[in-house]
Amino acid sequence: MLKKLYNSKSSKQRNMIPVFKPLIQSSEINAASKSLKEGWLGMGKYVKDFEKQIEKLCKIEKSKSVVAVSTGHAALHLSLKLLKIKKGDEVITPSFNNTADFQAIKACGANPVFVDIEEKTFCIDVNKIENSITKKTKCIIAMDYGSSLCNHKYLKEISCKYDIPIIHDAAHSFASQYEKSFIGNQHQFTIFSFDPVKSITCIDGGAIILNKKEYENKAQAMRLIGMNQSAQLMYTNNRAWTYDVLDIGYRYHLSNIHAAIGLEQLKKIELIKKTRQDSFLQYNLGLKNISWLSTPEENIKNKCPFIYTIRVLNGRRNELRTYLSNLAIDTGIHWQPGHKFKYFQNERKHNLQITEKISEQILTLPFHTYMEAEDIDYIIKCIKEFR
Repeated sequence: MLKKLYNSKSSKQRNMIPVFKPLIQSSEINAASKSLKEGWLGMGKYVKDFEKQIEKLCKIEKSKSVVAVSTGHAALHLSLKLLKIKKGDEVITPSFNNTADFQAIKACGANPVFVDIEEKTFCIDVNKIENSITKKTKCIIAMDYGSSLCNHKYLKEISCKYDIPIIHDAAHSFASQYEKSFIGNQHQFTIFSFDPVKSITCIDGGAIILNKKEYENKAQAMRLIGMNQSAQLMYTNNRAWTYDVLDIGYRYHLSNIHAAIGLEQLKKIELIKKTRQDSFLQYNLGLKNISWLSTPEENIKNKCPFIYTIRVLNGRRNELRTYLSNLAIDTGIHWQPGHKFKYFQNERKHNLQITEKISEQILTLPFHTYMEAEDIDYIIKCIKEFR
């Protein structure tokens, strides 16, 4: 546990404790400065190094490849395009998911099909998937949540049984392990996000883990508006002036400066993971005996927790949010279900009973790398005093 520095500061003396706070230290600032001074601001050598370090850290299988892109949304959109998802197709996804996933599906002309989640993990309920499969089903998106991982073993069985590819949205689970295998090795596609609030940030960035032989060259071209310039040449801070365009493409490449920052973050992954595990356990210990709330499951061995989300069981979540805000404690809600948004309200869906219930109870508490134990103690104290 981090050393406690608790004192009795009043809320008026305190700065607001944010839900998210990125770990930006002198090493990230120096890396960004070095990249700027080198003058190669597009995709270059640091992008190659970033991909290789992800490959090494996550022990990615030799048959797979890492392709870095500009955001997690870009990674998901490109994965769907590589699978040739098109108008009229359906993609199964939990309604309890980030809007980016639904928008990526619609950007392909396809339609999301909303299924329910498990009450314990907030991940897709694998027992609800098969009833949603039709001839139009071309893909399943499974997303890990917070510190919980999907039932990837059963998901793989469904994928094989129906010959439907799975895109693993691992935006929350970078550097975690599932059954002793690092995330990134479970399915046909895995996507990571390295946006400003993630455990590892590139300021903005993402990556796709995909089949090297079948998809690597296509993905590398698609992230560069379709230009099939040699990635290996660009990784030496050089540009090819002759190339062809064989398919649709997007401006989804990762810049050198973002990759340089990401590389510094990757060097700290074990410390990042350890401090987040410590904060997670401190929260769970302090909040475990409060009858009107529920804490996340405590099995975080070999996981890098992303957010800490409780369930407020007494119907007073919004009151609690206001109360905590007045005490200089910021909170969040992750997320509003997709089927409740006007743009998606007519999409096909089945019984979403758990999603409906959870979405009215969830509350995300402040949770970041190297979070002060004093701040966590203060938050716990305030929650316990809520009446």
